[in-house]
Amino acid sequence: MHGLICRTLMALVIMAAGFALPAAAQQKGLGAAIELVDPTTLRVCADPNNLPFSNEKGEGFENKLAELVARKLGKSLSYTYFPMTIGFVRNTLGAHKCDVIMGYPQGDELVQNTNAYYRTVYTLIYKPNHGLDGLKTLADPRLKDKRIGIIAGTPPATNMAINGLMAKARPYPLLIDTRYTSSAAQMIDDLHTDEIDVAALWGPMAGYYAKMSKEPLVVVPLLNEQKGSRMTFRITMGVRSSDQEWKRTLNRLIRENQKEINALLIEFGVPLLDEHDQPITQ
Repeated sequence: MHGLICRTLMALVIMAAGFALPAAAQQKGLGAAIELVDPTTLRVCADPNNLPFSNEKGEGFENKLAELVARKLGKSLSYTYFPMTIGFVRNTLGAHKCDVIMGYPQGDELVQNTNAYYRTVYTLIYKPNHGLDGLKTLADPRLKDKRIGIIAGTPPATNMAINGLMAKARPYPLLIDTRYTSSAAQMIDDLHTDEIDVAALWGPMAGYYAKMSKEPLVVVPLLNEQKGSRMTFRITMGVRSSDQEWKRTLNRLIRENQKEINALLIEFGVPLLDEHDQPITQ
């Protein structure tokens, strides 16, 4: 609150002294003037090595989305990179080093969420013709003797426990430094080498690795779970709680460019769902 009051007083002093506000602020009023959002550069908070989301080479779909947003806003693009682990928000968005996180789950209290720009789901991944064809749920009895890869602490782990599947489960760490390792990539490698029989993985990762795989992999959205944790989530952009005008700008951009955003995500293999759990394919 103290910081907000100081910024408001500063804006009033500048106006009284006769200085011109930035063009963006002139269009949107005092609300935009007191927000510490760069008026000419889209400053993005991102992980430096976390495909399919982002990396320093700009190869992830969140990198491509940032390029789209910058282009639509007529801004240049810059990044502040930090591993997506404990302290990410505090050391990037919270430190005012950047102004938006391109992908953030709806409802997280560390950021203010924009409207969701996609909805997706946890999945199961397996090789075809290995006794699991037609698999749709963690309650399938064929999984009882299978080695299932699971990232510890993610929602499918709860459903695996409910269905008695943890005895042979192979856990992978949730909190990692993505500059040095990737639990998702290791899980997929183990699936390829038959160290595990099936993987339970977040949809955007599953779809990406399946698309990149040299051998066929089946990706099944977990839409038929009858009990346990929910598997579907809405993904937003994250901004600071004080940046209301900035959030409205991004909401408008999402609304006006949803089809283009969908096409970008589909290109990366992200399993998109509408609000009725029906797949979005174009």
